[in-house]
Amino acid sequence: MVVVFFGTPRFAVPTLQQLLDSPHTVTGVVTQPDRPRGRGQKVTYAPVKTLALERGIPVFQPDRLKPPEVAATLRGWQPDVGIVAAYGRIIPEHLLTIPRFGMINVHTSLLPKYRGAAPVHRAVMTGDPETGVTIMRVVKELDAGPMFAKATRPIGPDETSDVVEEALADIGAGLLIRVLDQIAQGTAHEEPQDDASATYAPRLTKEEGLIDWSTPSLAIHNRVRGLYPWPHAYTFLNGARLIVRRTIADLEGPRRSPEFQPGTIVSVTPDAIHVATGNGEQLAIVEVQPEGRRPMAVRDFAAGHRVAAGDLFLQS
Repeated sequence: MVVVFFGTPRFAVPTLQQLLDSPHTVTGVVTQPDRPRGRGQKVTYAPVKTLALERGIPVFQPDRLKPPEVAATLRGWQPDVGIVAAYGRIIPEHLLTIPRFGMINVHTSLLPKYRGAAPVHRAVMTGDPETGVTIMRVVKELDAGPMFAKATRPIGPDETSDVVEEALADIGAGLLIRVLDQIAQGTAHEEPQDDASATYAPRLTKEEGLIDWSTPSLAIHNRVRGLYPWPHAYTFLNGARLIVRRTIADLEGPRRSPEFQPGTIVSVTPDAIHVATGNGEQLAIVEVQPEGRRPMAVRDFAAGHRVAAGDLFLQS
């Protein structure tokens, strides 16, 4: 099969790598334009572009997908199929029919659950015990196309979104190759989604990171790990914004502190700040990042900042 590949970030690299190592031929890669990245905001190549150039694959980086030169470029590559893995933009309908077998997407949820831009983060934030990958056909409606295959993966109680997503990248890459082989052999089966069961995973916003300490401890813990590594959960202490990077869930049940107002620091130990939450519970914070500073363990934070039992985390 002659493949045109759409993808941009690190998540898409395992899929492209396995395609390049397979009997199929990647004739071209479409990826997002180069943008400033990192703390220095230097213009650098995205991971997919880096791999494509290393392997000598033509790279196309249009600013928009609607101009006629985009369709002309794709037709020039004469693809049998298009493979999409975290490209970062909705592909217009008129491009979907250019490959002979259409376009296939590697989607990081068990569809029809969590259609949309942030399925892994939403699954972690919700506290789902498992998630997975669905290989599906790309259609005009967002993530609504028929499904070729699914694979599941458990979500650990302390796993963060980046860890889960990295695992799903590898799972999805292998599953995609199997589906592509089936398409080439004429044995692939497509199952329609149940639209009535669909849920959505909208793009993350920074505002979602503000911690509401009146909610139960497990809900806060899930938000912290779901918003890691971006945009992060945060709170305010002594008038300064504080990013909460890591918390620990007590699998035997949260510690109780019904006499404390939610957001109150109940105790500071060498390894954790214990905070009162909703339902008279507690949550342990183990890693933070002060505004404009590096991430640090609670031990290091407490050594350089005033933080004591009775202090109050606020929402502004």
